Amino acid sequence: MNIAAYKFVAIDDSPVLREDLRARAQALGLMGTILLAPEGINLFLAGPTDGVRAFLAHLRADARFADLEAKESWSAAQPFRRMLVKLKREIIRMDHPAIQPAAGRAPGVDAPTLKRWLDQGHDDEGREIALLDTRNAFEVDYGSFEGAIDWRIGKFTEFPPALKAHREEFKGKTVVSFCTGGIRCEKAAILMREEGVEHVLQLEGGILKYFEEVGSAHYQGDCFVFDGREALAPDLSARSARASARASEDPDLGIKK
Repeated sequence: MNIAAYKFVAIDDSPVLREDLRARAQALGLMGTILLAPEGINLFLAGPTDGVRAFLAHLRADARFADLEAKESWSAAQPFRRMLVKLKREIIRMDHPAIQPAAGRAPGVDAPTLKRWLDQGHDDEGREIALLDTRNAFEVDYGSFEGAIDWRIGKFTEFPPALKAHREEFKGKTVVSFCTGGIRCEKAAILMREEGVEHVLQLEGGILKYFEEVGSAHYQGDCFVFDGREALAPDLSARSARASARASEDPDLGIKK
């Protein structure tokens, strides 16, 4: 069983939490990556179903993570090679310290609603939908929503200047930011609102949640994932058996410094 989850929440005991989570994950036979930062937690784990569920139960026993939502998928083989718990400045690096998601989220849109809007060609207020892919360019090349905006960024720290260069293009439109699991598009949506983009939503749960709830509607290709499965099809099956050396060697979920 594979899970992906994150939550923006204040964490002030990262060193202690790191040891607790690492010990628990290892005892349960799990592998993957957990990132801890003052702004929250980000994790990708895989292992026996009972072990994964026991780990989530342990994590949710902490009031800070009681409502943590995990996206689930399955694979025949362990997609990770080791278990890492790392302390970071940000769980997803943007280098924009004014953005604090734990202080308040940007509004979101769920997958069925987004599909309905795309089916009808506009949102419920009649505005054109601008789908903004906040992922790195090589991820987008595996697949994306039909007609999505792709600024060809090489790393997430390039998103703020790209927004400044393109924000006028969003006037009169409803912008829906999206990414793999929701973490990048959440930060991106907050920044866009701070920069004066009027109608901004984040896709709740990202592409993986969309696949889970809607499937392939309005999406072309696969979704790159930072583990040995390399990419997932809209039915959440691994499209390729090739191990992704890039992901294996970069446990920080592929986000370059």
